[in-house]
Amino acid sequence: MSAMHDLTEDQRAIARTTRAFAEEYLAPHAVEWDQAKHFPVDVLRKAADLGLAGVYVREGAGGSELSRLDGVVAFEALATGCPSIAAYLSIHNMVAWMLDRYGTQAQRARWLSALCTAEHLGSYCLTEPGAGSDAAAIATRAVRDGDHWVLDGVKQFISGAGASQVYVVLARTGAPGPDGISAFVVERDDPGVAFGPDEKKMGWNAQPTRQVLLDGVRLPADRLLGAEGEGFRIAMNGLNGGRLGIAACSLGGAQHALERATRHLADREAFGARLLHAQALQFRLADMATELEAARALLWRAAAALDRGDPRAPQLCAMAKRYATDTGFEVANQALQLHGGYGYLAEYGIEKIVRDLRVHQILEGTNEIMRVIVARGLTGAA
Repeated sequence: MSAMHDLTEDQRAIARTTRAFAEEYLAPHAVEWDQAKHFPVDVLRKAADLGLAGVYVREGAGGSELSRLDGVVAFEALATGCPSIAAYLSIHNMVAWMLDRYGTQAQRARWLSALCTAEHLGSYCLTEPGAGSDAAAIATRAVRDGDHWVLDGVKQFISGAGASQVYVVLARTGAPGPDGISAFVVERDDPGVAFGPDEKKMGWNAQPTRQVLLDGVRLPADRLLGAEGEGFRIAMNGLNGGRLGIAACSLGGAQHALERATRHLADREAFGARLLHAQALQFRLADMATELEAARALLWRAAAALDRGDPRAPQLCAMAKRYATDTGFEVANQALQLHGGYGYLAEYGIEKIVRDLRVHQILEGTNEIMRVIVARGLTGAA
């Protein structure tokens, strides 16, 4: 990260430590995990030893209690080793933050310690087969039955599903629209919870993606997270931070691809000279670096806005997510092009980065929805 001089000494230490971890524990295995579709839970627990599984959780509950700006610095560094693993940890941290922020003392005591050590993993369950971008249209229902809630429905594209122990599930408890949605904490072993097959995906192969099937899942009333009808607001507040995390993972993957492309051009000769000496290719690298730096500046601004409770933070988070994920994918794709045919070979790891980063333009709210959020902030439209 060339803008490191803008960070505090603590933030620079976070970046260095996390990058060193990524280089030792993620990068050497990233291609192998991708090809084997292996989810390295043991490595996630090593990351938790650095505080990376409870980044935003209060220290009293076992977390690191870092700021959002600290977090995006950490996730960018982590993603240089493997964007897929870094992105899963970003989602896990979103779940942990939601429990810490909205949970009761009993809920925090029950789940946060194991989430912060990654003894238990977390998944976020909003999307459904018929409700993606239109998140307020979810059909999963939670019906009150005495001192319990009974959940029925299907959640789609759930990262970590099957491996995770803890699921924050959004379900309809009232009328249509966002005000009729509540949040619940579901555990993997709750009767009635099942999972679809692992999806076959373009990228993100080092983490499982499955449906979560809820068939008469009977939960005690204390599994409600926050107040009844507050679920949509909880979900959207969680996504503000999640969007920053996924944006940071795009920058980390793209930064690694840019560094690899630069080394490749320095090593390779064509037409009697090293490719790095060709001004046209130097200009290409310069543009890639400039775009990444601009995306990083916007991301850091958005993170700082979220930290201080700026009312424009949701719009800035959407801007940063849209711009950083578009930029990250384009820079990685350019890095593949600069590698020529070698970039297309799996063993070089560049095509994996391209495949991994492509989905960042879709999840945590598509980039089209990010434009909707920004436009609403500009026009005042509901």
